[in-house]
Amino acid sequence: MKKSELMKHSCPLGKAMSALGSKWKPIIALVIKDRKLRFGELAVRIHVISRKVLTDQLREMETDGLIIREEFKEIPPRVEYSLTEKGLALLPILYMLEEWEAKYQNKELYPEKDCKLLEKEAKKKAIV
Repeated sequence: MKKSELMKHSCPLGKAMSALGSKWKPIIALVIKDRKLRFGELAVRIHVISRKVLTDQLREMETDGLIIREEFKEIPPRVEYSLTEKGLALLPILYMLEEWEAKYQNKELYPEKDCKLLEKEAKKKAIV
């Protein structure tokens, strides 16, 4: 079912899944957390996402009311992203999903990889 079709229905779960219907949006929300991050910082912290996909996902999240895009009229231009109240309210749910997966994951099929590696690797790259 397409996102536009899901949004026509009044089912809260359908609307929620439409807003978070990609693998990247929950990851982006978890990386931003309760701080403001610039586009380049997000791209470094989630190094496995292309810049085009990151841009598209941020735009969709802004449209869905999950993030705030704050543009500063400077040279060079600066844009910061932060979670809205709706986005912040999503964080405990995402943490619960992480706990659920950790509890029930099939370690033989999916060797454990720490999600925090995304940020650890980003910090190493930033230091170098």
